[in-house]
Amino acid sequence: MQKKFIVANWKLNGDIKNITIFLKNLKLNISLYLKYNTVIITPPTIYLERVYQNIKNINIFLGSQDVGINKKGAFTGETSILMLQDVGVQYVIVGHSERRLFHHESNKLIAKKFGLIKSLNLIPILCIGESESEKRQNQTKEIIKNQLNSIFEYLGKKAFLNTIIAYEPIWAIGTGLSADPIYVESIHKFIKDYVNKQSANNLEKIIVQYGGSVNSKNAKSFLKQPNIDGLLIGSASLIYEEFLKIIKISHEISCEQINYS
Repeated sequence: MQKKFIVANWKLNGDIKNITIFLKNLKLNISLYLKYNTVIITPPTIYLERVYQNIKNINIFLGSQDVGINKKGAFTGETSILMLQDVGVQYVIVGHSERRLFHHESNKLIAKKFGLIKSLNLIPILCIGESESEKRQNQTKEIIKNQLNSIFEYLGKKAFLNTIIAYEPIWAIGTGLSADPIYVESIHKFIKDYVNKQSANNLEKIIVQYGGSVNSKNAKSFLKQPNIDGLLIGSASLIYEEFLKIIKISHEISCEQINYS
């Protein structure tokens, strides 16, 4: 059975005191729920090393929220893929809507970052999704296809091997307006079918997770859907009790599915 991927995106939040408390509590209580979950924490860059030292022995994985396009050199303020690898990062978020919007990252730039991540055998978490106006104009699938096509054009048919895709409708991120689970399920099915077709049907498993105002109250409704393979969690992942509840819910759903199969 494929594990669910539960990713904590802390964004620009956290400090040494609260991170230490969070990880101490998590280490004490998470082991029961890792059999059916792959848990990934993506803290701000400055705390990557600290988080890694606390999770490296408990089967939780370290992720980065972004990566620079250059491996080294005179690029003030950037963080390279080599540096991320050096401090234990295994997953890298790329193409998050906040990067696309606030840092004007194009599909072409995101494709280059995606390729850089894969070149060192790290796993990209590619974020895709439509804006509210695009959804109103029924452009969701066209927007998603364009975002995926930029990766295919850069890396070819095998681009999405060993990759996570995160569907994050922009209108649901940080708004409290979570998408309808049935709607999300239909979009995930579309993404998987499209990627599989463009990949010449050579992918064993296409992993697509959902992100957008996810919390412990609505997590179950998403994780019960057959094509939702996990969650990319923002603000709810900053609160230890809330994050653990979501992981526990995911574990319980997997147990139920095994019992019914």
